Amino acid sequence: MVPQAHDVIAAPPSARGPLTASALETIWADAFPSLSRPVVPLRPPRPQLLALNEKVAGELGFDVADLRSDEGLRLLTGQVPGAVAQVYAGHQWGQFRPILGDGRAALLGERRGGDGRLRDVHVKGIGPTSMSRVDGFAVVGPMLREYLMGEAMHALGVPTTRALAVVGTGAPVVRDDATLPGAVLARTAASHVRIGSFEYARAQALAQGDTDLLRRLADHVIDRHYPRARTADHPYRALLAHIVDALAALTADWMRIGFVHGVLSTDNVLVSAETIDYGPCAFLDAYEPGAWFSSIDQFGRYAYDRQPAIMHWNLERLGEALAPLLCEERDDDLRSALSVAAAIVETFPELYEHHRTEAFRAKLGLGRAVASSVVADLADTALDLLETHRVDFTGFWRDLAAAADGDERPARGRFLGPVAELDEWLARWSALGPDAVGIRSVNPIYIARNHIVEEVLAAATDGDLGPFAHLVGLLDDPFIERADPSYRRFAWPAPDDAPRHRTFCGT
Repeated sequence: MVPQAHDVIAAPPSARGPLTASALETIWADAFPSLSRPVVPLRPPRPQLLALNEKVAGELGFDVADLRSDEGLRLLTGQVPGAVAQVYAGHQWGQFRPILGDGRAALLGERRGGDGRLRDVHVKGIGPTSMSRVDGFAVVGPMLREYLMGEAMHALGVPTTRALAVVGTGAPVVRDDATLPGAVLARTAASHVRIGSFEYARAQALAQGDTDLLRRLADHVIDRHYPRARTADHPYRALLAHIVDALAALTADWMRIGFVHGVLSTDNVLVSAETIDYGPCAFLDAYEPGAWFSSIDQFGRYAYDRQPAIMHWNLERLGEALAPLLCEERDDDLRSALSVAAAIVETFPELYEHHRTEAFRAKLGLGRAVASSVVADLADTALDLLETHRVDFTGFWRDLAAAADGDERPARGRFLGPVAELDEWLARWSALGPDAVGIRSVNPIYIARNHIVEEVLAAATDGDLGPFAHLVGLLDDPFIERADPSYRRFAWPAPDDAPRHRTFCGT
């Protein structure tokens, strides 16, 4: 059954924005024809708006009534001139792939938001491109997952790509012997430049003996994302340092909320440090540091606790790609440049630990007067307790707000019977004067629980978008507890007897 249209995430009406070709700039396509391939997205036979993100539309200056129109649906499914599939390389599962690129997606162009910043407008599920590895189409469930997860991450304060809309195509798509309703996702990002984009440009430089493309790509990223690097003594070294710090902060954000990306290859890491690609992602229920959920990750390469190390490894690949730009003089040898890159990337562990400690300082409700070493020790000790006793990750940190107010029963209730180590930990922590208000402001009650996400996506695939809209609305403000008892289930982990969660990339 084709889902019925259902708009979610209301926002005040925005200023009108035309939906003609002039609605979008074509900065990337004009500047980087060698990193772009023309594509003509297939026209959906019966397009139907399933979800429209009015907040994002308003931020981009679109009129929501226009986006709901036939002309709007054409824009949201890529029916505009000048669409391009972006070309990039990447390391997947540790192996270099010299060309990957958009196999079912297209960059329509850029749109300048009300804050003056450019955002990419990008569509996914538009049919085959010259780099397709499957049929290029997408189905309702995975596209709504991207919408939901992006909004959930945004509400949790994590930098992320965000959906503008999901449109049902009216065309069936075959996946694993099942016929499912097709859909197109329209999403926005600060840009879609990936570590893999630099890897491709570096490969071209090696093949052609010319770093012009690599240099122009680095200049583009500086101008768009890290303008302070332009005034540094060594702009390209500063660029790499900025990206290392931004991705260290992003990784710490994932760890503080128990998020498992699922397929953290270099083609899935944006140099703008926004989270992208929510296909095989998941959230932890019981704290299990070595957990991974992706059906295609056979050995846990991208497990939760490996994410910092994998991000560090990915940045090493970026450093190698940027190395030709890091020399003092053009005739310096590459070995010296690689050493410079390695030294910059090697700041990642310290930067990550700093961002992680500050994230857990906030989760613990502790002020700046508490030494970072104390914060880190308290966080690590708590995590050891959660692992040993298989305690729900999200629930425990939220329960600390009540403990800071003098009621330790919710936190203790997550453990079976008295736990001496917990008593000792609570005594140490409470003696530091934690702030309950601060704890409530950063530790959510509601996250995108895996079993509930699957439940609402299954309903949407069968034609009922009501549960999806309800969950998106709940996750839009995950820190405020709802008084209605019907909301309690959204704060609970999956039942103990539930099968282990498995995720799929959606292709």
